[in-house]
Amino acid sequence: MNLQQHYDQMWMQASSLFESGNFECDAFLHTPTDRRRGITLLARPPLAVATRIQQMLDELQSSEPRQYYYPTSDIHLTILSIISCYEGFMLDLISPQAYIEIITEALRNHPPFGINFEGITASPSCLMIQGFLNGNQLNQLRDDLRVCFKKSDLQHSIDKRYSLQTAHSTVVRFQIPPQQPLDWLEKIKKYRSYDFGTFEINELELVYNDWYQKAEHTVSLAKFSLGQMQNF
Repeated sequence: MNLQQHYDQMWMQASSLFESGNFECDAFLHTPTDRRRGITLLARPPLAVATRIQQMLDELQSSEPRQYYYPTSDIHLTILSIISCYEGFMLDLISPQAYIEIITEALRNHPPFGINFEGITASPSCLMIQGFLNGNQLNQLRDDLRVCFKKSDLQHSIDKRYSLQTAHSTVVRFQIPPQQPLDWLEKIKKYRSYDFGTFEINELELVYNDWYQKAEHTVSLAKFSLGQMQNF
């Protein structure tokens, strides 16, 4: 997949909708009865990169405060959704240690890999940081995880919704249509090619999470050091 072409296509489709005032708003963002939970293998950007993202979000929030902006604690890159969030899933339905063991085996011999967060793209429901990979390591890592889980009898929903191939990070979700959509869109466009920073991913984390990866609903199950294969 050519990531730049894919992100550009997403942007063109979404921005066309935005210009005509069409936004997909999420009614569940602050619903206390939302019990959708799942398990995700993810990575987090370093503080310097997250700070640059937060500076952009602060600017956007100053003109559209009623949208949902991810706090720094929640910004992440999904490596693979192991169990996609669904109503009624709880940790006591599985053995977390069994998942840790499979992931440990799948990640064996996978070295750290680099990623560049540069520019933003969008879908009708959210804004995302564009991630670009240095090499094919992430795709190979994901493929090895897929193979290991498909050979197991553990519950998983890998690729059931879609096959994850990008390296984006969702940072804004729409709660209501923006009051000044065209003005806000102009602010967003300033960051279409903004360089948020390049960093190395050397640690992955397995978490029990809600749909939005909110810190208050997240339970860390294990961390994995790439190239060392020590989880702690």
